[in-house]
Amino acid sequence: MFEQNTFDSIKIGLASPEKIRQWSKGEVKKPETINYRTLKPEKEGLFCEKIFGPTKDWECHCGKYKRVRYKG
Repeated sequence: MFEQNTFDSIKIGLASPEKIRQWSKGEVKKPETINYRTLKPEKEGLFCEKIFGPTKDWECHCGKYKRVRYKG
């Protein structure tokens, strides 16, 4: 019924600074981090959803989209 994956070992390592720069995208334009009233990341701030992705799965910051639109 369920497929079970078995692993003999797993290797985890630190990413190099060059690799992190390749992964990064976006730009911090304001020094603010989190709004103290809503506890949401500030737009264009250090924890902006444009840089790190949405805080909730399948939901945008404005609240317009709240479910899976296209699977796959």
